[in-house]
Amino acid sequence: MSVLMRCSEIIARPVVTMAGEAVAQVKDIVYAPTGGQVAGFTLAGRGPFSGPLDRGLGWERVAALGADAVMIADEDALGPLTGALAHASSRRGSGSDVLGAEVLTDTGTALGAVVDVIVEVGDPASGRCDVVGYEIESSQAVRGKGTKMLLPLPDTLAASGEHLIVPASATGFVRDDLAGFGAAVDAFRTQLRGAS
Repeated sequence: MSVLMRCSEIIARPVVTMAGEAVAQVKDIVYAPTGGQVAGFTLAGRGPFSGPLDRGLGWERVAALGADAVMIADEDALGPLTGALAHASSRRGSGSDVLGAEVLTDTGTALGAVVDVIVEVGDPASGRCDVVGYEIESSQAVRGKGTKMLLPLPDTLAASGEHLIVPASATGFVRDDLAGFGAAVDAFRTQLRGAS
């Protein structure tokens, strides 16, 4: 069974071993360069005044991502900052590449600005954590300026850092809360596959 989460809720979540030891906390979420998946996390020490760690946590080493903690087998799951994790640690990586970006439809309508990223965390057997949508603060064109809404994303997305382009049909699948958002994402992606 999969679960939807806002990425802002994952930041500062403790990283805990199966032996019950809290070894770090999530500093930033790192996204894979392609495919819309979470690649892993950069980490900070435990406590409000702890700084960043020189080790990260690749998604493949996560045993579970739950409502209260990121679970790992043991401290050996933490590794050196390489690849996407190293790149993210040298800049802000918690979705900062898209936070504040304007979402435009492919017909040129501004929908609003991204305020959070929505991920779908699969069961541990699937080994996946996919970006499935954005929470945006809407423009006047959609629901009244300033309203927060959840916008599903296609399997692939054009993004420049300033603008994110989505099909205009995505607006028909907008939701106000996470409860029905998973079904809206599935219906939207099914519609897109049928149209191609």
